[in-house]
Amino acid sequence: MDTQQQYSDDARPVLEAPDIARVLTRIAHEIVERAKGADDVVLLGIPTRGVFLAGRLAEKLEAITGTKIPVGSLDITMYRDDLRMKPTRAIGRTEIPGDGIDGRLVVLVDDVLFSGRTIRAALDALGDIGRPRAVQLAVLVDRGHRELPIRADYVGKNLPTSLRETVKVLLAEEDGRDTVLLGSKPASS
Repeated sequence: MDTQQQYSDDARPVLEAPDIARVLTRIAHEIVERAKGADDVVLLGIPTRGVFLAGRLAEKLEAITGTKIPVGSLDITMYRDDLRMKPTRAIGRTEIPGDGIDGRLVVLVDDVLFSGRTIRAALDALGDIGRPRAVQLAVLVDRGHRELPIRADYVGKNLPTSLRETVKVLLAEEDGRDTVLLGSKPASS
């Protein structure tokens, strides 16, 4: 997500809380359909908001299947290709469910898919943890502008944007409310 960006005052909501709940329910059903159940599914959220979305997806999958879905988080900080270009950042937590990921279907969960670089870093991090049977990607918003050949398997909303626009996801767990905002980048001073 555009976490380092400042957001302009013209930001307008493109998804609200009911929309977010609805698309997560749809994604959960799509995962169950594609995986022919959810017996070997493990959800790994990419911090920060991807972790919260993974937790919500796990709840929805459990409601659909009656099975508790393992959920964890995958910190990608040390795998980013822009470490040298940005200020020092704190390393987040990686929490892998007790049964691990080997031989399982791992669904990476993130809030916004943009250039694809975050997901590339997540794939590198995942390779150091284990060997899943398959890896899929679920995102709340796909805004386009890929720099790498990465595509989401499950998308809440395709939101074509210009490079002058910003997408900000707010979630109740972190921000006090659920919404996705589309705005323009403020002019540089």
